[in-house]
Amino acid sequence: MLQSKQKPKLTTQMLVRMSLLVALNIILDRYLSLRLPMLGVEGLRIGFGAVPVIFAGIFMGPVAGGLVGAVGDIVGFIVAPLGAYVPHFTLTAALRGIIPGLIILLAGRGRREIGIFPLFLAISAVFVVVNILIWPYFMEIVFGPLRAVTVPPKIAEAVVAIPIYTIILFTMGRAMERILDTGMGRKAIHFSGKLW
Repeated sequence: MLQSKQKPKLTTQMLVRMSLLVALNIILDRYLSLRLPMLGVEGLRIGFGAVPVIFAGIFMGPVAGGLVGAVGDIVGFIVAPLGAYVPHFTLTAALRGIIPGLIILLAGRGRREIGIFPLFLAISAVFVVVNILIWPYFMEIVFGPLRAVTVPPKIAEAVVAIPIYTIILFTMGRAMERILDTGMGRKAIHFSGKLW
């Protein structure tokens, strides 16, 4: 888990947790997601493949989140390719873990308890920056569909997914506090029922 004011150490326990999140990301993203094509390419993906990546970024830090996203994308391509490998999408997968981790670090400012609003803000930033701005741009330069076609479904997806992801990640965070002993005691970041 993430410590405030100290650099997170890459321990065997952390590597095992990251590996489990990578495996969960691959299963949810490659096998349990519904893909809706648009102009011959993926236009909309309905699923929860980003949840393990965002979870890693929030609870283990932006570096761990970025690694879970990037490794999940690369291994997922090897295990179940959905087309040609495009490194642009590995970058977007990594950003899905880096952005929420950074926002939680900045919002926490050394505090132990983080409220619901910073979590909502972190998830919203992922959907706006990655899914609405960067992903459609990469789709346009790599495959050709104009952003005018790919952005509206991504906005609709964000409106529905942001509250759902917030509830899922808040619930997972509260459950993980009870299940896992972080070994960091009062220094570990956790979510409170407070708004901020």
